[in-house]
Formats: sequence, C-alpha cells, structure tokens
Amino acid sequence: MNGLIEYLAVTIAALFVIVNPLTTAFIFVSLLPRASITTIKTTARRSTTIATCIFITFALLGGVIFKLFGITLEAFRIAGGLILFGIAMGMIRKGQDEAEDVTGDDPHGDGKIANDISVIPLAIPFISGPGSIATVMILTSEAPTVWHVSIVFLAILITTITCYFGMIYSHSLVKYLGETGKEIVTRIFGIILAVLAVQFVINGVLDIYRSL
Repeated sequence: MNGLIEYLAVTIAALFVIVNPLTTAFIFVSLLPRASITTIKTTARRSTTIATCIFITFALLGGVIFKLFGITLEAFRIAGGLILFGIAMGMIRKGQDEAEDVTGDDPHGDGKIANDISVIPLAIPFISGPGSIATVMILTSEAPTVWHVSIVFLAILITTITCYFGMIYSHSLVKYLGETGKEIVTRIFGIILAVLAVQFVINGVLDIYRSL
C-alpha cells in the first residue's frame, strides 16, 4: 500500500509540473476576460473533459496511434508550439479586444465560441500537450501492475479536476485589477505563452537533431 501511495505522489507531481494548473488558470482568464459564469463553466468543463479523454486514450493506445499514423512526438511537439505561438501573438497584439472577439459570450447561446477555445488551445495543446501526453505514456508503460496503471488514471483525474477549478475561479484572482490590469495580464501571459510555444518548437527540433 505504501508503494502505491508513493507512486501516486510521484505521478501527480510529474503531471502537475508539466500541466501546471495555475498557469492554465491565468491563461484562461486572459483568453476570457469578460465571459459570463455560464461560458466560463462550460468552457472549463469541455476543455478538462477533452483533455482527460486524450490523456486516457494516449495512456492506453498512445504508442499504437503514433505508429499507425506515422506521427512522432517531436512533430507533435512542434505543431503544438506553432499553434500556441499563433494564439500568443493575437493576445499580444490585441490584448483584451482579441480575447473578446474570439472567445467572448455567445449571443446565440449555442456554445460554439466556448467550444472553439475549449478544444484549442486549452485542451490541446495547453493541458494535454506533448510533454504531458509523453509523461502519461511513460508512466503507463512503466507501471508494473494494473493497480499502478489505475493510479496513473487517478492522477490524470486529479490533475484535470484541479485545472477545472483553477479556471472556474481564475477570474477571482484578477477581479480587482480593473480593465487596464486585465489587459496588462492578457499581454503579459501572451508573451509567456509565446515563450512556451517557442520552447516547444526548440525541444522538438532538438529531439529530431539528437535522433539523427
């Protein structure tokens, strides 16, 4: 039992470091600075549900999927970095206005706008990005028993649920900043997101170079 608890602690720590729910929360509020609570909850729920499904799928079938389509983790990492970089540039250039135009409240109430941001960039590649997917695949492949595999799934749920509540309450973290403060936060995290995106691409290129 102690061994399982230790494995759970190690697994959760590994996923938390990669996914970083706090950073996800700040990026979330930067992308949805004026959204209603309904839009916030819907977007957070969809993104974490999608990310959880992706994690579980790759934990069970990741190696098979990559081989079937001839995809490498390096290519996945570079593609994720390019997607994030494009979003980051929009945040930096237009700040709050960009976030409102792309992800604001849906006047028709059909959830299409929220669905867009919940898939890209929140679920993919920010929560379930190349690094976190690789981590899940490695943890599952190295699990010695079915109980250890179950622990990986439990760690996935704990991590994504933490991301969910982080996004739900993210606006409380910046509600006292005011409009100017929100715009500043949006652009600052746009820069951070751009740096993360570039690092994704660099890591992918370096991995390719090392494999040659």
